[in-house]
Amino acid sequence: QVQLVESGGGLVQAGGSLRLSCAASGRTFSSYAMGWFRQAPGKEREFVAVITSSGGSTYYADSVKGRFTISRDNAKNTVYLQMNSLKPEDTAVYYCAADRVATMWALEYDYWGQGTQVTVSS
Repeated sequence: QVQLVESGGGLVQAGGSLRLSCAASGRTFSSYAMGWFRQAPGKEREFVAVITSSGGSTYYADSVKGRFTISRDNAKNTVYLQMNSLKPEDTAVYYCAADRVATMWALEYDYWGQGTQVTVSS
């Protein structure tokens, strides 16, 4: 069992930055790939980024590539999402998720956090 808690969301102006954190419980964090997803009002949950269990590989949605960076610290059981050059269309609830396999498909993930709101004003 893995419990995930996101933090770091908030209100920021367009062009600004935020860093989201996702703290995981349990001693098996390092065996899970970790993903970030987001869901805007009235839209489906969409993939943002994923990092493999070792941190050796990362993948991004085209919409955030070059602006967002996913990283992890297995010693701290934490995964991060550094978001730069934020745009109003990045406004959403951001969720972290854990799975044995690094995938962009939300339905594959076994564990989810409660989400953190990110609002980007124009």
